[in-house]
Amino acid sequence: MLTLPNILTLSRILAVPILVFLLWPDPSRLEYGVAFGLYSLMAITDYFDGYLARAQGTVSKLGVFLDPIADKIMVAAVILMLVLNRDVSGYATIAALVILLREIAVSGLREFLAGVQVSIPVSQLAKWKTTFQLISLGAIILGNALPAWAWIETTGLFCLWAAAVLTLLTGWDYLRVGIRHMD
Repeated sequence: MLTLPNILTLSRILAVPILVFLLWPDPSRLEYGVAFGLYSLMAITDYFDGYLARAQGTVSKLGVFLDPIADKIMVAAVILMLVLNRDVSGYATIAALVILLREIAVSGLREFLAGVQVSIPVSQLAKWKTTFQLISLGAIILGNALPAWAWIETTGLFCLWAAAVLTLLTGWDYLRVGIRHMD
């Protein structure tokens, strides 16, 4: 159970409170910078835990269960802190809300489908959604550490909207599959 991939996944979950602390209201540029470093490390472990599990043949039920939870906890915590700090504000809050709502809905849908023994594989489009989502949040954090480089935060907000659009598309795909298995 305590394989390297599972340890990496658990480390992401355990790092979330530290990330929230660093992004607590009115963080300094240094705190944003440290938060960006921690966030980047967490995002990298998201890639490597799955890669290592498959490469080493150590895919486990615990890892399959915890990995999406770790992702959702990290993304939700960062979005909430960025909205709280008004780093994501105005209409961009709608994009953030779309992402959060989809994560909750898809989690519920996956839980329901698991009960009827139906698995929904992650689509290539969903992987792009995750990529845009991770880049967007990281860029928004980094943009606040380096305010003189406004293009970084602008890129983050653009990627946030791209992630929101892909979120709607992939959420609809998952819902279409799920509806087929509902009475």
